[in-house]
Amino acid sequence: MTDRKPPGVSFETWVDRQIREAMERGEFDNLPGAGKPLPDRDKPLDEMWWVKQKLRRENASYLPPTLALRKEAEDALDAASRAGSEPEVRKIVADINAKIREAIRTGLSGPPLNLMPFDVERVVREWRHSG
Repeated sequence: MTDRKPPGVSFETWVDRQIREAMERGEFDNLPGAGKPLPDRDKPLDEMWWVKQKLRRENASYLPPTLALRKEAEDALDAASRAGSEPEVRKIVADINAKIREAIRTGLSGPPLNLMPFDVERVVREWRHSG
């Protein structure tokens, strides 16, 4: 649809003609979701619907930096509990502690971090007792 609306023709008439001609050419045939109800039509209006839909479609997610670090810290503790050796536990905890200290020092956007570096000796003790 690259044509310009001719002068003297109402906008609605011009648009209707463009749509009718496109339908006649079959340009609307086989569109995704053809013949199906519009998804989420009964839900309240959400201005971020397209962002959420794209994230779902691409199997992606977004967390504010503070929440992402909290999740990473939780995953690190889980990895430490399953580590195969004490040096591995210490390395995992040291790596996440460095990230936590950097975040505290520089500040991250998002909700409050509410996270302190982990006590390496405590994590090692828990690792020993779980194995």
